[in-house]
Amino acid sequence: MITPFTPSGELDVPGTAALARHLVDEQGCEGLVLNGTTGESPTTTDAEKTQVIEAVLEAVGDRAHVVAGASTYDTRHSVRLAQAAEKAGAHGLLLVTPYYNKPTQAGIAAHFEAIADAVSLPAMLYDIPPRSVLGIAEDTFARLAQHENIIAFKDATGDVVKAQRVRVQTGLAAYCGVDELNLAAYATGQVGVVSVTAHLVGRHINAMFDAFDDGDTAKAQAINDALLPLTDAVFSGPGLAAVKSGLATAGLPAGEPRLPLLPADADLSALIAARLADLKEARWA
Repeated sequence: MITPFTPSGELDVPGTAALARHLVDEQGCEGLVLNGTTGESPTTTDAEKTQVIEAVLEAVGDRAHVVAGASTYDTRHSVRLAQAAEKAGAHGLLLVTPYYNKPTQAGIAAHFEAIADAVSLPAMLYDIPPRSVLGIAEDTFARLAQHENIIAFKDATGDVVKAQRVRVQTGLAAYCGVDELNLAAYATGQVGVVSVTAHLVGRHINAMFDAFDDGDTAKAQAINDALLPLTDAVFSGPGLAAVKSGLATAGLPAGEPRLPLLPADADLSALIAARLADLKEARWA
């Protein structure tokens, strides 16, 4: 989930709660991941991260899973974030691979284990080498799957085959983290998605999965194909900036990104609006 900001760049707490309600009640999201990449976690303070968790829990905690991002390149800081998230009432954690300092695979495993040891919450590992430089190796997944608190992973590698192997070999639940691959990942055993575009088209994504579950693969493919132009537009730049533009156009809380990210320019904002308009006209077989 994006983090809404006020026009002056401060955390918009009422807007955060309102957006959470919209995503759950209108877009059909079963859970919300807070304080992640899309939530601009590098630019929010620890106190703001806690405020976001508390606001979302109060708004939708009775009807949606609330998962908090709680991992950085600093293991001690990550432990504090995880403990703060647990104290605030989060239902689970998203733990990204340490970035920038490039630890070994043994260091990556020790980092995740230290966080998981410090709390009682279930944790989802986040494998995203395009941002973290390093990926999580398959044998590292196998080691980490032995920890009772590590139950899932978010795959943003784009390698559906690797994700399938990890899922089969470890028993961890797999979630797709690449919107272009949502249907392909679901068809190969991933149980859900952690999606950026669901801010704008959550209902469409649910309809796609429902069609697949019902055996109507032609309809699922038609929805997937219709979503791709919007997905391509969103990820033609920083995805969260495009999503914030789309939300703002719809009159929903968003605000501009904090620096160093810039808001979507006029051309991208117009493209997002056009792609959303196209989807309103789409009809599924």
